[in-house]
Amino acid sequence: MKVAIVILNWNGRQMMEQYLPSVVRYSADAEIIVADNSSTDDSIAWLASNYPQISVIRLEDNYGFAGGYNRALAQVDSEYYLLLNSDVEVTEGWLSPLMAAMEQYKEVVACQPKLLSYVEKDKFEYAGGAGGHLDRYGYPFCRGRIFDSMEQDKGQYNEPEEIFWATGACLLIRSAAFWKVGGFDERFFAHNEEIDLCWRLQQAGGRIFCFPESHVYHLGGGTLSASNPRKTFLNFRNNLTMLWKNLPQRELRKVMRIRFFLDHIAALKTLLLDGNLKEAQAILAGRRAFKAWRNDFIIERRHIESKENQGVRDMRKSYSVLWKYYVEKRHTYKEL
Repeated sequence: MKVAIVILNWNGRQMMEQYLPSVVRYSADAEIIVADNSSTDDSIAWLASNYPQISVIRLEDNYGFAGGYNRALAQVDSEYYLLLNSDVEVTEGWLSPLMAAMEQYKEVVACQPKLLSYVEKDKFEYAGGAGGHLDRYGYPFCRGRIFDSMEQDKGQYNEPEEIFWATGACLLIRSAAFWKVGGFDERFFAHNEEIDLCWRLQQAGGRIFCFPESHVYHLGGGTLSASNPRKTFLNFRNNLTMLWKNLPQRELRKVMRIRFFLDHIAALKTLLLDGNLKEAQAILAGRRAFKAWRNDFIIERRHIESKENQGVRDMRKSYSVLWKYYVEKRHTYKEL
């Protein structure tokens, strides 16, 4: 099998009912597989009745995004994996440009299409835009999306570009590269796991691109809404952990000190200006959880330290996107 589209499902009957028809209609050259994270709704029964041709991998528990995909992909024999969220509407011919680019450029180990909003189809979508980047302090942003500012798609990012991270909402990756770096870090459960994966892929010599000739529409927030304290907790805990795992030793202490300051500012702002106590508590809880488990990642730190002088490419941006956005008032990627 050349490419397998693997959709991770958890209680997503309504999502599949709405979005799966486009995947089936426009993905004739790929096998479609649904990996079920131990759903308690009738999504698998509905799938069997309506799409019996689609293979199902049943997982015995809800392992989250990271663990669910690791366990499912271990059972898929394919040269390429296409990880696709259940709330993505694909378009005619969407897969061909991605596959053609991957076949042509062997050094590219993963890529994504242009991700547009399902709700406002002329705008970029939060989870991936036209490709993800990372600033010097670990803050992710995209071509077409900085923090909560989504740009209108006017073709300004229609050229292929090498990026730091490709969105887990629609990620095409070589299976050999995925397993070479150990797949997703299951300890993350969900959020930031694709950025961590892409960082490790680059450390192993791979390159990651966005090929905007392909575009899809993503609803977003299908599992946890943007303001959910659980999502905030996971984002802060996992983002700090990702930095701890992957930062060069020469930067580690400085970056973590600055993040301590910035994270507490974020918690105060959330509490005093937004009046959201639960979100502020989630930020601080994420920091505490990171501190409590960071020594579990000592092997990863030693691995990074051993690569310190081996000329590993660093695709992170050298600036602070917080400073650019809030102080210099640069709200689009091209302005950065």
